[in-house]
Amino acid sequence: MNPCKLLRRGGLILAAALISGLPSFGQGSLPSAHDLAQRVDRHYNQLRSLKAGFTESYEGLGIKRTESGTLLLLKPGRMKWDYSSPPGKLFLLDGKYAWFYSSGDSQVQRIPAKELDDLRSPLRFLLGRTELEKEMDNLTLLPAGSSGLFTLSGQPRGQERRVARLTLAVTAEGAITGIEIEETDGALTRFTFTGEADNTPVSPETFHFTPPAGIPVVDALPPV
Repeated sequence: MNPCKLLRRGGLILAAALISGLPSFGQGSLPSAHDLAQRVDRHYNQLRSLKAGFTESYEGLGIKRTESGTLLLLKPGRMKWDYSSPPGKLFLLDGKYAWFYSSGDSQVQRIPAKELDDLRSPLRFLLGRTELEKEMDNLTLLPAGSSGLFTLSGQPRGQERRVARLTLAVTAEGAITGIEIEETDGALTRFTFTGEADNTPVSPETFHFTPPAGIPVVDALPPV
């Protein structure tokens, strides 16, 4: 299947480190959506880079699949989803362009980053200065069972035609451990993150993409 179609159905990310010096919520107490959103903001605004393993699952339109790999983030504006399953699949933001490629494809797709319309785009703000309450409307919070996590759910601004609901699994310290994206057509994409390491050394060259020899680059939006 065309990797661009898969990536558009895919859609950050991220770490489970604590913020030093921030008080914990009291035993049995429930923070407000505003309080926890601010903790998410503080957590990611202090990061320079991030590395994590990810698992991505998708159900919809008669398709069911699970993929996995390694996610790298580097501010400002750089993101790399390097898939180990399936091997050779790549989604990369170099700060200027988004690149889509999977081993064996006949072309590389390149899109200006500012024009990217992808399920990952609601969380690309984590690469800059996070203001979660400005990125999502109707933000609500619920405890996620006995796991000690909370869920923050809302409508990503600018994605109303595509995304019905975006839900983040968040620790009390403001770290995102999972993402669930429900599209308006009923398709559901889930990301979970493991082995997170924040402010890990990452070279900017890691986000430089060179197309394979003989493979043309096409400047176009991925197919819907």
